[in-house]
Amino acid sequence: MHGVRLAAFMLFVSLLSYFMLSRFIDSVIFQPSYGIDLRISDLAIEGEEVRLDSDGVSIHGFYLPAARPRENARAILFLHGNAGNASHRLPNAAELSRLGADVLLIDYRGYGMSEGTPSESGAYADARAGLAHLIEERGIPVQRVVLFGRSLGGAVAVDLARNKGLAGVILESTFSSAADVARGMMGPPLAYLLRDRFDSASKIGQIDAPLLFFHGDHDRIIDYALGRRLFELAPEPKQFETISGAGHNDTVQTGGRPYFARIERFLDEVAP
Repeated sequence: MHGVRLAAFMLFVSLLSYFMLSRFIDSVIFQPSYGIDLRISDLAIEGEEVRLDSDGVSIHGFYLPAARPRENARAILFLHGNAGNASHRLPNAAELSRLGADVLLIDYRGYGMSEGTPSESGAYADARAGLAHLIEERGIPVQRVVLFGRSLGGAVAVDLARNKGLAGVILESTFSSAADVARGMMGPPLAYLLRDRFDSASKIGQIDAPLLFFHGDHDRIIDYALGRRLFELAPEPKQFETISGAGHNDTVQTGGRPYFARIERFLDEVAP
């Protein structure tokens, strides 16, 4: 009996340690900002706030109709990075809507006005809810939906895009895996702890849609080489655009109008 109790105690300790470690890793990866710091009305644009059900968790987002409506509607699902909230990306989303696409910009659980606690599996579920909203509620065929994933959102986009038959996928300032990012920042110990997290490298080969990559060559957060590594692993058709002089958070400003012109050209190619 003593041996049984000891084994049960050791199992309990192991499970507790694993849970605490997982929570610690999540606290490092996810840096949410709560509430709304910018509203649609502040930008004098058309749009609405939406609520989505993501496996029982209420997710908040913004829906911006295309500023230039088209006979054949197309849409972008915008998946943002690990910090802040969706409202901070509203100006960027508004620019994308001017390219003739509806834009759904969502906050992962635990971000902005979304309920719940951030997690990797939760972010994947929230992205699935966003895609379902576009297809089921807005009537956009899956083959006319483009995913736009920036930084951590790129890893969420890669997970969602597998074998979906989407119009296309845009990945900006993203990485091959969380372990690769950690290895460059903190060395092997942290990389080992993150070895199974946000592993886009093992998933990207399953994407069956055209891919467009953007990465700044002065990115000090997600090394340019990690974006290139993911690109090399990606299936054709694919294209890589280097934004000269851009860091991690200023790709839009540094890229300027040519950046948006490149996105519009991609949209016209994959969802004319």
